[in-house]
Amino acid sequence: MAVRVQFENNNEVGVFSKLTNSYCLVAIGGSENFYSVFEGELSDVIPVIHTSVAGCRIIGRLCVGNRHGLLVPSSTTDQELQHIRNSLPDSVQIRRIEERLSALGNVVACNDYVALVHPDLDRETEEILADVLKVEVFRQTLADNVLVGSYCALSNQGGVVHPKTSVEDQDELSSLLQVPLVAGTVNRGSDVVGAGMVVNDWSAFCGLDTTSTELSVIESVFKLGDAQPSAVTSKLREALIDRCDVRVATFERYGFVGNTVSLADVFGKKLCYSFYLCCFAV
Repeated sequence: MAVRVQFENNNEVGVFSKLTNSYCLVAIGGSENFYSVFEGELSDVIPVIHTSVAGCRIIGRLCVGNRHGLLVPSSTTDQELQHIRNSLPDSVQIRRIEERLSALGNVVACNDYVALVHPDLDRETEEILADVLKVEVFRQTLADNVLVGSYCALSNQGGVVHPKTSVEDQDELSSLLQVPLVAGTVNRGSDVVGAGMVVNDWSAFCGLDTTSTELSVIESVFKLGDAQPSAVTSKLREALIDRCDVRVATFERYGFVGNTVSLADVFGKKLCYSFYLCCFAV
C-alpha cells in the first residue's frame, strides 16, 4: 500500500528516509507522527532505525542500499556507523566509502539486483557497489539528467522514472532492470521522484501532496496491492462465495429451513442474527 506522510511539513520523503526489504532508515528530529506512520507499516517485518548521516538529517540522499547492504559516505561518523551497524540485521553489510560524489542517494538508484549510477562515478565505487549490494551496475542518465537516484524510484516489482523519459529509453531501462517502468511524478507534479518517495516490495511512502492519480500509478507499477493482506482476504472471500455451500440452521423468518444455500444468498438476505454453519462443501 502507498501511504502519504510528511517530515516536518516537507513532502520530500525520500530525502529524510531510506527504505529497503531488510531495513528502513529515518532521520532523527522528526515528529512522532512521521515515525508512527513508518513503524505502523514496517516494524513487524523490518527494523526502523532512527539515525543521522554525517551529522545531517538528509539521510536518503547521502546513502544507498538494498536488502544485501548499505553504503554511506566517508563523512559518516564512527558513532553513527556503529549505531547503524548494531541496528541492522546480521545479514546486511555496511560500508563507508570514499567518493567524490558523496551524495550517494542522488547518484545511485538500485533494487536488489541492478543499480543505475551517475556516468562519472568512480570505478572503485562501482566495484564496491557490485560487491556489497550484490548488483549489476550500469552507468545511465534519465531524460538527460545524470542524478539517476533523484529522478528514479525502483523496487524488485517495478519503477517510476522522470516524466520526460522517452518511450525508447523506458524500454531500454526496463530490459536492463527486468521490471516494468512508468514515467510519472509525485507530490502533485514533482519530477524528482527519488526524493519524493521511498518504496520496497510491499509498501511505499510519498509526500502528503501526492495526488490520488499519482498514488494509483505508484500502487499499480510497484504491484503494492498484490502483497497486501487485504487483497489476499478479498480473494479468499470471493473464492468462498463462489465455491462454498453452507447448510444453515432453521431460520423460518428468512425462509431458510435446513436448506443448502450459497454464501452469496446468505449475505444477500442480510442476515443480521448469528447463524450456525452445519457443514462446508467445497
